[in-house]
Amino acid sequence: MSALLRWTGWLEALTGSDTRALLSRAAEATEAGLQETTADILTVVREGGDAALKTLARQLDGVSLETLEVPQHECEAALGHLAPSLRRALEHAVRNLTAVHAAQKPTACLVEVEPGVEVERRPDPLERVGVYAPGGRAAYPSSVLMGVVPARVAGVPEIILCSPPGPSGRPAEVVLAAAALSGVDRVFALGGAGAIAALAYGTESVPRVSRIVGPGNAFVAEAKRQVSRVVAIDSPAGPSELLALVDKSADVEAVARELLAQAEHDPDAAVVALTLEATTAERLVAALERGAARAARRDVITAALRGRGAVLVVQGLPAALAFISSWAPEHLLLALADAEGVAAKVRHAGTVFIGETTSGAFADYVTGANHVLPTGGLARSYSGLSIQDFVRWTTVQRVTRAGAAALSEDVVALATSEGLYAHAAAARAWGPS
Repeated sequence: MSALLRWTGWLEALTGSDTRALLSRAAEATEAGLQETTADILTVVREGGDAALKTLARQLDGVSLETLEVPQHECEAALGHLAPSLRRALEHAVRNLTAVHAAQKPTACLVEVEPGVEVERRPDPLERVGVYAPGGRAAYPSSVLMGVVPARVAGVPEIILCSPPGPSGRPAEVVLAAAALSGVDRVFALGGAGAIAALAYGTESVPRVSRIVGPGNAFVAEAKRQVSRVVAIDSPAGPSELLALVDKSADVEAVARELLAQAEHDPDAAVVALTLEATTAERLVAALERGAARAARRDVITAALRGRGAVLVVQGLPAALAFISSWAPEHLLLALADAEGVAAKVRHAGTVFIGETTSGAFADYVTGANHVLPTGGLARSYSGLSIQDFVRWTTVQRVTRAGAAALSEDVVALATSEGLYAHAAAARAWGPS
């Protein structure tokens, strides 16, 4: 056993309640009263507009905002003030994100179903999208890039960014710089559920958008869930998570670094390692304990490991794959001799890292893959953010006179069977003369 981790030992030996807790990590993170408080904020902003947003900024952020929008020249100035090394890193990330997302760009398809009958499906970029970049504990320029670059590649004409104001009444300078670098059209100093409400419903200053994307705290996630009835969102998001599958060939020190890096995101982060041998588990637990003791953010890391951390031994690869499917991790690290072979069998994961050198830190910033990914088991049905989130599909159909004559008889039969006689009459009119 380890005092640092909530669960250790054999996976199969966990009690039913422990297994349920291990699988239901998102539900445990729900804060009491979260839904009601969020709903109240959404209502206040929907009814009060800009004035309500300024009141929320005073109450929640401790700042008085004269204007909600950040002028573009301030974003350009922030980019100019950026340290050369940081600007180079952001430009590197933009290049790779652009390359990866441009390769995913969807194309129209046209099918001649039968003579005289064509069906076309065409991707059209959304008219306006909102990107949320978190603030609070830290500034996240990478979140700006992850939301904005694919939208820009998709051809979205207008991209709106919201990020919480700091003591100056503006988002962090590095966030403004990232906005300028990635091509944001308008920036607003707005955070939390209020920002989501403004993007979803629109106010005097903030335009209503077609989709809202980007990570945030529990209130942001809940606000996105509640407004999803009126605006599209990306996948519901919760605390960050990593599942590692490890065998005796792995560098356990490297695996420990990956688990600790994920744990430092949030006290509610979930980090789990499955090992195929008991001795590997013992070595990994020891590496985690050493690493956590010297970590700069050890308080956050310790809270995460004690709350949702595990190193468990599993009885063979089939059992490990079954657990991966059930847990459906946001991030899956395969530190195995046959990582490629195992990766081919994985169906439920937001992103898969092949080998210890494929660090989650690289994926978070510069590989070009998107780091906005499904959490809480939603990788069973959701994908990570991509260019597909910024287009909608229009279906176009063409039926010639000859095609109509060929379709008429069968449509009459089907419509009549459903009691839709006007449908039958509409089809019969084009039947063979």
